[in-house]
Amino acid sequence: MSLESLKIAKEKIRKEILARLRKQKEEDRFSKSLLILKKLFALPEFKRAKTILFYASFDGEVETLEMMKQSLTLGKKIALPSIHTKHKEITPTYVHNLQEDLVLGSYGIKESRHTGRYPVNCDEIDLSIVPGVAFDADNYRLGRGAGYYDRFLTRLSKEIPAIGLAFDFQLVTRLPRQEHDIPMTHVVSN
Repeated sequence: MSLESLKIAKEKIRKEILARLRKQKEEDRFSKSLLILKKLFALPEFKRAKTILFYASFDGEVETLEMMKQSLTLGKKIALPSIHTKHKEITPTYVHNLQEDLVLGSYGIKESRHTGRYPVNCDEIDLSIVPGVAFDADNYRLGRGAGYYDRFLTRLSKEIPAIGLAFDFQLVTRLPRQEHDIPMTHVVSN
């Protein structure tokens, strides 16, 4: 498959699934997200993790705010990506208080107001929770197309689990892949 055909195939899947994410009812999104939370919290990788990089959900994604609240209650440290659009990079930044520390950042996604003040070194992260538009049977992910997570995940040790969160309609048999694509350790769905 040529690079151009690959891009077209990815964009078609991205468009279809983003439309479904945006169409679902909020109450369905929240109830399915709670099922995903229970499955995530039951994983040994989650139980062992002391510092977790979450993502702040938006645009119909699996809701992560409750996951972050409960993680803090369990005594885990949490971080969120701070997006640097100029360099297309993610800097993990600690979040201590979900009510006070979150502000709207790039792309309308919430991030820590403390970008630069509380950075997290990649070797401090025990678990990375990764967003995706779609995931396939081999745990590969399709993101929104800017490549932030593809680049970021190469900075993490291969020993650090990367877990995707998805609703059942975000799961496909096989995604178009490129050499730089990195599979998730697990994909947790409802």
